[in-house]
Amino acid sequence: MASADLRDELKCPICLNLYMEPATLMCGHNFCLDCIGTALNTQECSGIYSCPECREQYMERPMLLKNRNLSKIVAWFRTAYKEVLCTYCDSPVPASKTCLLCEASFCGKHLSYHRKSVDHILTEPTTSFGESKCSTHKETLNYYCSEDNARICMSCWAAGDHKGHQVEPLNEASEKKKEKLRKCTNTLDSERQEIQSRIQNLDKYWREEDKKIFAVTRSYTDLFIEITEQLNEVEKGFLQEIRRQKKQISDSVSDLNRQLNQKLNQLSRKIRHIKKLCDSQDPLTVLKMPPNGDDISPGIGDTIGNPKCVDEEMISDILQRELCNLTQNLKDVMKTRQFLVMEKSNIFLDINTAHYQLFISKDQKRATHADICMDKPDSPQRFNCSQVLSVQRFTSGTHYWEVDVSEAEEWLIGVASESMERKIVGNVSLLGYNNKSWSLSQTASRLHVRHGDSPIYIDTKYLLKTIGIYLEYEAGCLSFYQLCGPIRHLHTFTTTFTEPLHAAFHLFPQSSIRIKT
Repeated sequence: MASADLRDELKCPICLNLYMEPATLMCGHNFCLDCIGTALNTQECSGIYSCPECREQYMERPMLLKNRNLSKIVAWFRTAYKEVLCTYCDSPVPASKTCLLCEASFCGKHLSYHRKSVDHILTEPTTSFGESKCSTHKETLNYYCSEDNARICMSCWAAGDHKGHQVEPLNEASEKKKEKLRKCTNTLDSERQEIQSRIQNLDKYWREEDKKIFAVTRSYTDLFIEITEQLNEVEKGFLQEIRRQKKQISDSVSDLNRQLNQKLNQLSRKIRHIKKLCDSQDPLTVLKMPPNGDDISPGIGDTIGNPKCVDEEMISDILQRELCNLTQNLKDVMKTRQFLVMEKSNIFLDINTAHYQLFISKDQKRATHADICMDKPDSPQRFNCSQVLSVQRFTSGTHYWEVDVSEAEEWLIGVASESMERKIVGNVSLLGYNNKSWSLSQTASRLHVRHGDSPIYIDTKYLLKTIGIYLEYEAGCLSFYQLCGPIRHLHTFTTTFTEPLHAAFHLFPQSSIRIKT
């Protein structure tokens, strides 16, 4: 038990001083013998006696039993902790103050009779006066030389080594030092708040980075769902890099947290120490603080760096390199991966081919099926069914574009030859229903591809929102990819293209499609 806690346990509840000849009542509570005796005397008139602590009543004056064990503990405490007693009390009474000039200690009662003068310096109770006497003149060190940062006596100032120096009374010097310490406390308080704010921001930063790590992990892990055992080693290397970066970020954040919390604890201890000094009435204790406050000067610690962050570029590069080393069996997955970084072809919708009920946006990127026919001039290029082609003609090379179909429950998209029939009424002019066009369609919540008479149905767990279309003209390949949910290859048409091709779109009532840029 700490000395302060033990002292509280050894105090008389009546006089609040250490027990003097402790006596015990029948209820078990202890008091100074004189204190409880006085209390019982005041109760004689009523004829009922009670314990001042628990109010237990006695019909007769209780017998007071000396508590010898407690008396021994109090005596040991006085010796162990060198309790200073009042110089003027006949019986031992703890002193509350000591006068350095008088070299005497006073309890609360005798302190009221003590002279209140500048020369009489009161400190916390002490029995050591050696430090308060000048070793040369044997006088009390009542003054403070600010030039030499030393306590001096009157003779040192008047005719000694400190003659002509800037000197002030000890109490005044102490108050000035306290004022400087208070200003320093304000600075440290501000610094502490700044560190606390940095810790909060650091925690927020870590949560955001953790989300990024999860998002990056998930986006690439979705690819591995579509790849067989050939990608196990690639996945292992990728996840190993993710874990390495996550641990690196976690370690850096933890290290910064540790450094900042360590700095915060240091500042808190310094502030508590300074506040304690400021509350102290002992100028000697206050002046022991370094004069320039070097050990309490603020400084948030500029050497504390910033945390690591996710290196998505490195992760992407590692995965790209490993994918490029896979066999030809992973060609479709390779293409899918390339689409994420491939430059999209700049596709515009051709207003001159759009059906009368198709509204084309000003930027020629969106087509919407309207409820009414719009006033458009008839031309050989215009469809009699709700379809539209792209302005661009594909006669060579590779091309890639994406279509947002999230605002259409049913649709047909694909490519069409420039000579595709546009005026015949019926299905023969629909996209994919002839040998001049190739389409992917979603109708009645079913997905299928078509070129001519027979559709090929495709199983999918998702209602498609975004479609990727990849055209290799010379190779005669047209591929469709699902870009919502896990990236997935849906189908590839293989043929020989002999005519210029256009991107083609068929819309159903109350639907809209958009070419993504």
